[in-house]
Amino acid sequence: MYSAESIREINLRSFKKPFDIVRTAHLELQVTDLARSREWYVDVLGFVETAADGDAIYLRGLEEAVHHSLVLRRADRPAVGHLAFKVSSPDDLEMLERVYRDHDLPTRWVEPGEEPGQGRALRVLSPTGLPVEFVYEMEKAPRLLQQFHLHRGAFIQRIDHFNVGVPDIDREFQWWTGQMGFRVSEFTDTDAPDYRLWAAWLHRKPNVHDIALSNLPGPQLHHVGFWAADTASILRACDVLASTGHADSIERGPGRHGLSNAFFLYLRDPDGHRVELYTGDYLTADPDGEPLRWSINDPRRQTFWGQPAPRSWFEELSPVRTLDGSTVAPVLPPSVKATVPFVRPN
Repeated sequence: MYSAESIREINLRSFKKPFDIVRTAHLELQVTDLARSREWYVDVLGFVETAADGDAIYLRGLEEAVHHSLVLRRADRPAVGHLAFKVSSPDDLEMLERVYRDHDLPTRWVEPGEEPGQGRALRVLSPTGLPVEFVYEMEKAPRLLQQFHLHRGAFIQRIDHFNVGVPDIDREFQWWTGQMGFRVSEFTDTDAPDYRLWAAWLHRKPNVHDIALSNLPGPQLHHVGFWAADTASILRACDVLASTGHADSIERGPGRHGLSNAFFLYLRDPDGHRVELYTGDYLTADPDGEPLRWSINDPRRQTFWGQPAPRSWFEELSPVRTLDGSTVAPVLPPSVKATVPFVRPN
Protein backbone atom coordinates (compact mmCIF):
# COMPACT_ATOMS: atom_id res chain seq x y z
CA MET A 1 0.00 0.00 0.00
CA TYR A 2 1.29 3.44 -0.96
CA SER A 3 -0.06 6.87 -0.07
CA ALA A 4 0.78 10.28 -1.52
CA GLU A 5 2.71 11.00 1.69
CA SER A 6 4.76 7.78 1.55
CA ILE A 7 5.57 8.33 -2.12
CA ARG A 8 6.62 11.90 -1.38
CA GLU A 9 9.13 10.45 1.08
CA ILE A 10 10.37 8.07 -1.63
CA ASN A 11 10.80 11.05 -3.93
CA LEU A 12 12.80 13.05 -1.38
CA ARG A 13 15.33 10.29 -0.75
CA SER A 14 15.57 8.57 -4.13
CA PHE A 15 16.54 11.14 -6.75
CA LYS A 16 20.19 11.76 -5.78
CA LYS A 17 22.43 8.91 -6.83
CA PRO A 18 26.18 8.66 -7.54
CA PHE A 19 25.20 8.23 -11.19
CA ASP A 20 23.00 10.58 -13.22
CA ILE A 21 20.29 9.23 -15.51
CA VAL A 22 19.22 12.28 -17.52
CA ARG A 23 16.19 11.30 -19.62
CA THR A 24 14.57 8.91 -22.06
CA ALA A 25 16.97 8.51 -25.00
CA HIS A 26 15.81 6.12 -27.71
CA LEU A 27 13.93 2.95 -28.59
CA GLU A 28 14.62 0.07 -30.95
CA LEU A 29 11.50 -1.32 -32.60
CA GLN A 30 11.86 -4.47 -34.66
CA VAL A 31 9.68 -4.43 -37.76
CA THR A 32 8.97 -6.88 -40.55
CA ASP A 33 9.02 -4.52 -43.55
CA LEU A 34 11.42 -1.57 -43.47
CA ALA A 35 10.00 0.13 -46.55
CA ARG A 36 6.46 -0.01 -45.18
CA SER A 37 7.63 1.28 -41.77
CA ARG A 38 9.64 4.08 -43.34
CA GLU A 39 6.61 5.25 -45.30
CA TRP A 40 4.52 5.38 -42.08
CA TYR A 41 7.10 7.02 -39.81
CA VAL A 42 8.90 9.32 -42.25
CA ASP A 43 6.51 10.11 -45.10
CA VAL A 44 3.31 10.24 -43.04
CA LEU A 45 4.28 11.22 -39.48
CA GLY A 46 7.28 13.33 -40.48
CA PHE A 47 10.16 11.79 -38.51
CA VAL A 48 13.60 12.89 -39.71
CA GLU A 49 15.73 10.13 -41.22
CA THR A 50 19.36 10.44 -40.09
CA ALA A 51 20.74 7.27 -41.63
CA ALA A 52 19.72 3.91 -43.04
CA ASP A 53 21.20 0.65 -44.21
CA GLY A 54 19.79 -2.65 -45.34
CA ASP A 55 18.85 -3.67 -41.82
CA ALA A 56 17.79 -0.50 -39.98
CA ILE A 57 16.57 3.09 -40.23
CA TYR A 58 17.65 5.72 -37.67
CA LEU A 59 15.13 8.47 -36.96
CA ARG A 60 14.87 11.60 -34.82
CA GLY A 61 12.48 14.46 -34.10
CA LEU A 62 12.76 18.03 -35.31
CA GLU A 63 14.33 19.45 -32.15
CA GLU A 64 16.66 16.53 -31.47
CA ALA A 65 20.33 17.22 -32.13
CA VAL A 66 21.48 13.60 -31.82
CA HIS A 67 21.74 10.76 -34.30
CA HIS A 68 18.52 9.00 -33.36
CA SER A 69 15.73 8.56 -30.87
CA LEU A 70 14.04 5.72 -32.76
CA VAL A 71 15.60 2.74 -34.51
CA LEU A 72 13.51 0.62 -36.86
CA ARG A 73 15.29 -2.71 -37.28
CA ARG A 74 14.35 -5.47 -39.71
CA ALA A 75 13.30 -8.71 -37.99
CA ASP A 76 11.21 -11.79 -38.65
CA ARG A 77 8.56 -10.72 -36.11
CA PRO A 78 7.60 -7.45 -34.37
CA ALA A 79 9.34 -6.94 -31.04
CA VAL A 80 11.27 -4.41 -28.97
CA GLY A 81 15.06 -4.67 -29.03
CA HIS A 82 15.68 -2.30 -26.13
CA LEU A 83 14.61 0.97 -24.56
CA ALA A 84 17.36 3.42 -23.69
CA PHE A 85 18.17 6.22 -21.27
CA LYS A 86 20.80 8.95 -21.53
CA VAL A 87 23.36 9.35 -18.73
CA SER A 88 25.52 12.40 -18.08
CA SER A 89 29.03 10.84 -18.13
CA PRO A 90 30.91 7.66 -19.09
CA ASP A 91 31.54 6.99 -15.39
CA ASP A 92 27.81 6.64 -14.87
CA LEU A 93 27.86 3.55 -17.07
CA GLU A 94 30.47 1.87 -14.88
CA MET A 95 28.53 2.70 -11.71
CA LEU A 96 25.30 1.40 -13.19
CA GLU A 97 26.94 -1.87 -14.18
CA ARG A 98 28.05 -2.36 -10.56
CA VAL A 99 24.52 -1.72 -9.29
CA TYR A 100 22.99 -4.29 -11.64
CA ARG A 101 25.70 -6.86 -10.95
CA ASP A 102 25.39 -6.34 -7.18
CA HIS A 103 21.70 -7.24 -7.53
CA ASP A 104 22.42 -10.28 -9.74
CA LEU A 105 20.77 -8.75 -12.80
CA PRO A 106 22.17 -9.57 -16.26
CA THR A 107 24.37 -7.01 -18.04
CA ARG A 108 26.38 -6.75 -21.23
CA TRP A 109 28.41 -4.04 -22.94
CA VAL A 110 27.37 -2.72 -26.35
CA GLU A 111 30.62 -1.75 -28.02
CA PRO A 112 31.02 1.18 -30.47
CA GLY A 113 29.82 0.20 -33.92
CA GLU A 114 27.22 -2.29 -32.77
CA GLU A 115 24.56 0.43 -32.87
CA PRO A 116 25.51 3.16 -35.36
CA GLY A 117 25.44 6.70 -34.04
CA GLN A 118 26.36 5.96 -30.45
CA GLY A 119 29.38 5.10 -28.34
CA ARG A 120 29.85 2.37 -25.78
CA ALA A 121 26.65 1.55 -23.90
CA LEU A 122 25.49 -0.72 -21.11
CA ARG A 123 22.58 -3.06 -21.73
CA VAL A 124 20.81 -4.70 -18.79
CA LEU A 125 17.65 -6.49 -17.76
CA SER A 126 15.37 -4.89 -15.20
CA PRO A 127 14.02 -7.07 -12.36
CA THR A 128 11.09 -8.28 -14.46
CA GLY A 129 13.05 -8.59 -17.71
CA LEU A 130 12.83 -5.27 -19.56
CA PRO A 131 15.83 -4.84 -21.93
CA VAL A 132 17.21 -1.43 -20.92
CA GLU A 133 20.22 0.39 -22.34
CA PHE A 134 22.17 3.26 -20.80
CA VAL A 135 24.18 5.42 -23.17
CA TYR A 136 26.31 8.53 -22.87
CA GLU A 137 27.87 9.32 -26.25
CA MET A 138 25.68 9.99 -29.28
CA GLU A 139 26.72 11.48 -32.61
CA LYS A 140 25.44 14.99 -33.21
CA ALA A 141 22.91 15.77 -35.93
CA PRO A 142 21.52 19.10 -37.09
CA ARG A 143 18.55 20.33 -35.11
CA LEU A 144 15.74 21.20 -37.54
CA LEU A 145 13.52 23.08 -35.12
CA GLN A 146 13.61 26.33 -37.12
CA GLN A 147 13.89 24.75 -40.54
CA PHE A 148 10.15 25.19 -40.91
CA HIS A 149 10.15 24.41 -44.61
CA LEU A 150 11.22 20.83 -43.72
CA HIS A 151 8.48 20.19 -41.16
CA ARG A 152 5.94 17.56 -42.20
CA GLY A 153 3.29 15.24 -40.85
CA ALA A 154 2.72 15.59 -37.10
CA PHE A 155 5.74 17.87 -36.52
CA ILE A 156 7.32 15.33 -34.12
CA GLN A 157 9.66 17.20 -31.77
CA ARG A 158 11.38 14.60 -29.55
CA ILE A 159 11.03 11.33 -27.71
CA ASP A 160 9.33 11.76 -24.34
CA HIS A 161 8.62 8.48 -22.52
CA PHE A 162 8.04 4.74 -22.44
CA ASN A 163 5.03 2.96 -20.96
CA VAL A 164 5.70 -0.68 -20.10
CA GLY A 165 3.68 -3.63 -18.88
CA VAL A 166 5.33 -5.44 -15.95
CA PRO A 167 4.10 -8.61 -14.24
CA ASP A 168 5.32 -7.60 -10.75
CA ILE A 169 4.68 -3.89 -10.45
CA ASP A 170 5.76 -3.62 -6.80
CA ARG A 171 9.17 -5.12 -7.55
CA GLU A 172 9.71 -2.95 -10.60
CA PHE A 173 8.46 0.18 -8.80
CA GLN A 174 10.86 -0.38 -5.90
CA TRP A 175 13.74 -0.85 -8.35
CA TRP A 176 13.18 2.29 -10.40
CA THR A 177 12.46 4.54 -7.41
CA GLY A 178 14.98 2.93 -5.06
CA GLN A 179 18.03 1.84 -7.06
CA MET A 180 17.61 3.96 -10.20
CA GLY A 181 16.56 7.22 -8.48
CA PHE A 182 13.38 7.99 -10.42
CA ARG A 183 10.74 10.21 -8.82
CA VAL A 184 6.99 9.61 -8.90
CA SER A 185 4.73 12.26 -10.41
CA GLU A 186 1.42 10.35 -10.36
CA PHE A 187 0.17 6.89 -9.47
CA THR A 188 -2.97 4.75 -9.59
CA ASP A 189 -4.17 2.21 -7.02
CA THR A 190 -7.07 -0.16 -6.57
CA ASP A 191 -8.94 1.57 -3.69
CA ALA A 192 -10.00 0.10 -0.35
CA PRO A 193 -9.40 -2.22 1.28
CA ASP A 194 -6.07 -3.13 -0.33
CA TYR A 195 -4.91 0.02 -2.12
CA ARG A 196 -2.65 -2.04 -4.39
CA LEU A 197 -0.40 -0.12 -6.75
CA TRP A 198 -1.72 -0.38 -10.32
CA ALA A 199 0.48 2.04 -12.27
CA ALA A 200 3.13 4.69 -11.64
CA TRP A 201 4.53 7.57 -13.71
CA LEU A 202 8.25 8.04 -13.00
CA HIS A 203 10.65 10.72 -14.16
CA ARG A 204 14.24 11.95 -14.23
CA LYS A 205 13.75 14.88 -16.58
CA PRO A 206 11.41 17.58 -15.19
CA ASN A 207 8.11 16.58 -16.74
CA VAL A 208 5.57 13.89 -15.85
CA HIS A 209 7.44 10.78 -16.92
CA ASP A 210 10.33 9.09 -18.61
CA ILE A 211 8.87 5.67 -17.90
CA ALA A 212 5.43 4.54 -16.74
CA LEU A 213 4.97 1.15 -15.11
CA SER A 214 1.62 -0.56 -15.67
CA ASN A 215 0.16 -3.67 -14.07
CA LEU A 216 -0.19 -5.57 -17.34
CA PRO A 217 1.20 -8.82 -18.74
CA GLY A 218 4.92 -8.41 -19.23
CA PRO A 219 7.66 -7.63 -19.68
CA GLN A 220 6.27 -5.79 -22.71
CA LEU A 221 6.19 -2.31 -24.20
CA HIS A 222 2.77 -0.70 -24.09
CA HIS A 223 3.78 2.40 -26.03
CA VAL A 224 6.45 4.95 -26.79
CA GLY A 225 5.46 8.61 -26.46
CA PHE A 226 6.75 11.36 -28.74
CA TRP A 227 6.30 15.05 -27.97
CA ALA A 228 4.30 17.04 -30.51
CA ALA A 229 4.64 20.81 -30.81
CA ASP A 230 1.05 21.54 -29.78
CA THR A 231 -2.50 20.22 -29.90
CA ALA A 232 -2.91 21.47 -33.46
CA SER A 233 -0.04 19.23 -34.55
CA ILE A 234 -1.85 16.20 -33.17
CA LEU A 235 -5.08 17.14 -34.92
CA ARG A 236 -3.07 17.68 -38.12
CA ALA A 237 -1.67 14.16 -37.71
CA CYS A 238 -5.22 12.79 -37.83
CA ASP A 239 -5.86 14.64 -41.09
CA VAL A 240 -2.58 13.49 -42.61
CA LEU A 241 -3.18 9.88 -41.59
CA ALA A 242 -6.66 9.96 -43.10
CA SER A 243 -5.60 11.64 -46.33
CA THR A 244 -2.81 9.11 -46.89
CA GLY A 245 -5.03 6.08 -46.31
CA HIS A 246 -3.88 5.39 -42.74
CA ALA A 247 -6.95 6.41 -40.75
CA ASP A 248 -7.17 2.88 -39.34
CA SER A 249 -3.83 3.51 -37.61
CA ILE A 250 -5.71 5.63 -35.05
CA GLU A 251 -6.51 3.44 -32.04
CA ARG A 252 -7.55 5.99 -29.41
CA GLY A 253 -8.11 9.74 -29.28
CA PRO A 254 -7.52 12.51 -29.76
CA GLY A 255 -8.38 13.37 -26.17
CA ARG A 256 -6.94 14.55 -22.88
CA HIS A 257 -5.68 12.38 -20.04
CA GLY A 258 -6.51 13.13 -16.42
CA LEU A 259 -3.18 11.54 -15.53
CA SER A 260 -0.45 13.91 -16.78
CA ASN A 261 -2.98 16.40 -18.24
CA ALA A 262 -1.54 15.51 -21.65
CA PHE A 263 -3.36 15.90 -24.96
CA PHE A 264 -2.91 12.56 -26.71
CA LEU A 265 -3.39 10.43 -29.79
CA TYR A 266 -2.57 6.71 -29.85
CA LEU A 267 -1.54 5.10 -33.12
CA ARG A 268 -0.62 1.57 -34.20
CA ASP A 269 2.22 1.32 -36.68
CA PRO A 270 2.19 -1.23 -39.54
CA ASP A 271 3.50 -3.95 -37.20
CA GLY A 272 1.14 -3.10 -34.35
CA HIS A 273 3.61 -1.19 -32.17
CA ARG A 274 1.77 1.55 -30.26
CA VAL A 275 2.96 5.17 -30.63
CA GLU A 276 1.54 8.04 -28.62
CA LEU A 277 1.64 11.63 -29.85
CA TYR A 278 1.78 13.63 -26.65
CA THR A 279 1.83 17.27 -25.55
CA GLY A 280 0.74 19.57 -22.75
CA ASP A 281 1.84 17.96 -19.49
CA TYR A 282 3.45 19.95 -16.65
CA LEU A 283 6.70 20.80 -14.83
CA THR A 284 7.92 18.39 -12.13
CA ALA A 285 11.25 20.01 -11.22
CA ASP A 286 10.52 20.75 -7.55
CA PRO A 287 11.87 17.90 -5.38
CA ASP A 288 9.09 18.39 -2.80
CA GLY A 289 6.29 18.25 -5.37
CA GLU A 290 3.25 16.30 -4.26
CA PRO A 291 2.63 13.03 -6.17
CA LEU A 292 -0.93 12.79 -7.48
CA ARG A 293 -2.98 9.72 -6.59
CA TRP A 294 -5.74 8.39 -8.84
CA SER A 295 -8.27 5.67 -8.12
CA ILE A 296 -8.56 2.93 -10.71
CA ASN A 297 -12.31 3.57 -10.48
CA ASP A 298 -12.03 7.21 -11.54
CA PRO A 299 -12.77 7.43 -15.29
CA ARG A 300 -10.99 10.80 -15.50
CA ARG A 301 -7.59 9.19 -14.92
CA GLN A 302 -7.62 7.60 -18.38
CA THR A 303 -9.75 10.10 -20.18
CA PHE A 304 -10.40 13.61 -18.88
CA TRP A 305 -12.43 13.97 -22.04
CA GLY A 306 -12.78 11.79 -25.12
CA GLN A 307 -13.71 8.18 -25.76
CA PRO A 308 -12.68 5.50 -23.22
CA ALA A 309 -9.81 3.23 -24.19
CA PRO A 310 -10.64 0.21 -26.35
CA ARG A 311 -9.96 -3.27 -25.07
CA SER A 312 -6.95 -3.57 -27.38
CA TRP A 313 -5.28 -0.76 -25.40
CA PHE A 314 -5.09 -3.11 -22.39
CA GLU A 315 -4.58 -6.43 -24.14
CA GLU A 316 -2.22 -5.82 -27.09
CA LEU A 317 1.40 -4.91 -26.26
CA SER A 318 4.77 -5.34 -27.98
CA PRO A 319 6.96 -8.22 -26.74
CA VAL A 320 10.56 -7.50 -25.77
CA ARG A 321 13.76 -9.31 -26.64
CA THR A 322 16.06 -11.01 -24.16
CA LEU A 323 19.41 -9.42 -23.32
CA ASP A 324 21.32 -11.03 -26.19
CA GLY A 325 18.43 -10.46 -28.60
CA SER A 326 18.22 -14.11 -29.59
CA THR A 327 14.62 -14.67 -28.53
CA VAL A 328 11.50 -12.95 -27.25
CA ALA A 329 11.07 -12.84 -23.48
CA PRO A 330 8.24 -14.94 -22.05
CA VAL A 331 5.20 -12.95 -20.94
CA LEU A 332 3.86 -13.44 -17.41
CA PRO A 333 0.44 -12.40 -16.06
CA PRO A 334 0.22 -9.31 -13.83
CA SER A 335 0.45 -9.77 -10.07
CA VAL A 336 -2.42 -7.43 -9.14
CA LYS A 337 -5.88 -8.70 -10.03
CA ALA A 338 -8.63 -6.16 -10.64
CA THR A 339 -11.29 -5.42 -13.21
CA VAL A 340 -10.38 -2.48 -15.41
CA PRO A 341 -13.46 -0.27 -15.75
CA PHE A 342 -14.36 2.19 -18.49
CA VAL A 343 -13.34 0.04 -21.44
CA ARG A 344 -15.11 0.19 -24.78
CA PRO A 345 -15.11 -2.72 -27.25
CA ASN A 346 -12.67 -2.47 -30.14
